[in-house]
Order: sequence, then C-alpha cells, then structure tokens
Amino acid sequence: MKISTLIAGLLLATSLPAGAAGPADFLQRFEGEARSADPGFAASPARGRDWFAAPHGQDWRCTSCHTADPGKSGRHKVTGKAIEPMAPAVNPERLTSERSVAKWFRRNCRDVVGRECTAAEKADVVAYLIQIGQ
Repeated sequence: MKISTLIAGLLLATSLPAGAAGPADFLQRFEGEARSADPGFAASPARGRDWFAAPHGQDWRCTSCHTADPGKSGRHKVTGKAIEPMAPAVNPERLTSERSVAKWFRRNCRDVVGRECTAAEKADVVAYLIQIGQ
C-alpha cells in the first residue's frame, strides 16, 4: 500500500465519526465546526434555502446549476453536464462520501461565493438539502 493512500485513509477515518457515511453525519460535523466559532450556532434549513438561492457577489448562485428545487436534476451552466438531484431523499448517493462532499463544497463555493464556504454555511445548506423530499 502506498504511504499516500494510507495517510489519506487515516485522514478520512479521523474526519468523521466512526461509521459516518450519511447526510446527518455531515450536518453534525459542520454544526460542530461552526459551534467552535459561535457556541450558540444551530443549522437552519430556512437559512440554507435562502443561501442556496442567493447571489454571493459572483455571477452564479447554487440555483444556477442545481435549479431552485434541489429535488430535481440540474444542468451545469457552462458545460451543460447533467447534475443529479442534490436532495439525499431523492438521490441517496448525495452526502455519503467525505471525498465527494469536500471536493464539491470546495469547488462550488469558489465558483459561487469566490471563497471557501464557512462551516456554518455548509451546515445550513446540508440541513436544507436533508429536509427536501422528506
């Protein structure tokens, strides 16, 4: 086994609670990170919905590609690539992989917000996505 593979596995194992592989685990993690800065923080699906639809100083917003209904498929604004629904209740593949969640938050936040998203923003968006279709 390559040392880089071993290190990546160890990092993944310590980044989420044991057995974590679901939307609630990511919500718990991001809420915990946000509480480090604000002990009274609690994720809000309503705040996540508003943030998902709002412009953030860039030309795009999350809804530019994911549509106003994350329970439906979207299409990338530039490439035209189909995007499966974001809501875990509709697409059980969503919010199940540390690698994927980290990659897509990093990439999409840079495109939409022009920076990394905060833990509070991530928690709110995940809380919003979890409640869709339930």
